[in-house]
Amino acid sequence: MYLSILIFPLLGSISAGFLGRKIGVTGAHFITCLCLIISSILITIAFYEVGICGSPVSIYLFNWIDSEFLSISWEFLFDQLTVSLSLAVIYCSTLIHIYSVDYLASDPHNQRFFAYLSLFTFSMLLLVSAGNYFVMFVGWEFVGVVSYLLINFYFTRIQANKSAILALTMNRVGDFGLSIAFFALFAVFGSLNYATIFSLAPFINETAITIIALLLLTGAAAKSAQLGLASWLPGS
Repeated sequence: MYLSILIFPLLGSISAGFLGRKIGVTGAHFITCLCLIISSILITIAFYEVGICGSPVSIYLFNWIDSEFLSISWEFLFDQLTVSLSLAVIYCSTLIHIYSVDYLASDPHNQRFFAYLSLFTFSMLLLVSAGNYFVMFVGWEFVGVVSYLLINFYFTRIQANKSAILALTMNRVGDFGLSIAFFALFAVFGSLNYATIFSLAPFINETAITIIALLLLTGAAAKSAQLGLASWLPGS
C-alpha cells in the first residue's frame, strides 16, 4: 500500500504525458485527479497507522550501489515525519489538480500541464519518503527538473524562458552545497543511510555535524527560495 502512494501520481503523469492525445483533455483530467484522490485516501490510512498508532514502515527494494566501501539501496522509510509531510503534499496537490481543471479549461496544452503537475507530486513524495540521502537526492533533482518544466510551461514566452533558467541556476547553487554535504556525510559516517547516520550522530564531533548541517541547509534554502536566494521566485 505504501509504495502505491508514490506509484499512483506517477501513473497519472505517464497517462497524461504519453497517452494525452488518445485519452483527450477530459481523460487526462479524470485520470490524474483520480490517481491523486486514491493517493490521498492511502496516505490518510498511512497517517493513521504510522503517525497516530506509531508503527513506522521501512521498505527495501534492491541494492543500487554495492561496493567494498559504499552500499546504497533503493529503500523507503515511512515514519511520523514522512507521513505528515506526504499528507500535506498530496492533499495540496490534489486540490491544485482539481482547481486547475477549471482554471486551465481554455488552455490547449492541458495534458502536458497535468503530466508535469502529477510528476511534481511524485517527485516530492520520492524526496520525503526516501530511506537514505542518495534516494532523497534523486527525488530532489526530479523536483528541480519538473520545476523548470512548470515554470517554462509557456516556452514560447521569452520571460518564461529567462525565469526557468534563473530558477534552475539558483537551484544548482543549492545542489552544489547538498552534494558537498553528502561527501562529508560519507567521509564522517561511512554511510548515507538515515538510520546509521542518526544513530551515530551523538558520538560525532559537533563542529563536523554543524558544517554538514549548514551545507544541507544551503541546499534547502536555495530550493525553497529563502532570504538572499529568492531572486528566482518573483519571476517564476
